[in-house]
Amino acid sequence: MKRNLGLLVILMVFLTACGSRRHTVTNSNAANAAAAANAMSNLKNRSLYRFITDWTGVRYRLGGLDKNGIDCSGFAFLLEKEIYGIQLPRRSRDQAQTVKNKNLGQLKEGDLIFFSFGGNEVDHVGVYLNDDYFVHASTTRGVVVDNISLPAYQKAFVKAGPVK
Repeated sequence: MKRNLGLLVILMVFLTACGSRRHTVTNSNAANAAAAANAMSNLKNRSLYRFITDWTGVRYRLGGLDKNGIDCSGFAFLLEKEIYGIQLPRRSRDQAQTVKNKNLGQLKEGDLIFFSFGGNEVDHVGVYLNDDYFVHASTTRGVVVDNISLPAYQKAFVKAGPVK
């Protein structure tokens, strides 16, 4: 029952989280939300599941490191420390230097994924879950689960893999 409630909450967040942009719920959005909820339910690490559900929806705040607001590298920093006992650098570009690069098809739960949305340098990080889904702190939607196969992520993808 509690697991179903968590999945329902995640589904609702995906359908309603839109930052400052207007969204209409379409069949495609509902299908994506259902697939993201399915990826969450397939997590092997229950502590990871609890961590993500506890942080889902927390708003983005540059430099933030708590529930009042968190940025992408802060979220990855806290998740890797609490769930895997791994101490990462604080900035995403520094975190990217700690990763052994893998192809997207080889990623495992907990691997880091790096993007460059603003030029040539890494400026965004997320944590891989499964089935092409990852969790990250979005600048417009806060902490969310997204599909890496979306064109915006494919275009900005730089590297991914486990911490060395």
